[in-house]
Amino acid sequence: MAEQQSSKSADSLFLSLVSMLATACWQQMGKMPSPVSGKVERELNHAKMTLDLLIMLRDKTKGNLSPDEEKAIQSTVSNLQLNYADELLKTDNQQTKN
Repeated sequence: MAEQQSSKSADSLFLSLVSMLATACWQQMGKMPSPVSGKVERELNHAKMTLDLLIMLRDKTKGNLSPDEEKAIQSTVSNLQLNYADELLKTDNQQTKN
């Protein structure tokens, strides 16, 4: 019983970690305001590092996740990758115009 409860707690903690990293990445891409300043701040280098952390976490935990955890981290990484690529295109387009 205690082991099952501990497993549920670990599942919850894993999903919370993924969510925290994803939220940080959204903020760093300028898609969400910073909770500290309330301003939208775009730091693509930081977003790339956070995205790389999520990819590493996904790869290192492969085979050790529940189906729900696997789906959550995979969809989170995919969604962030698409949005990061979109932000890079915006940067390239802005630099081309200037």
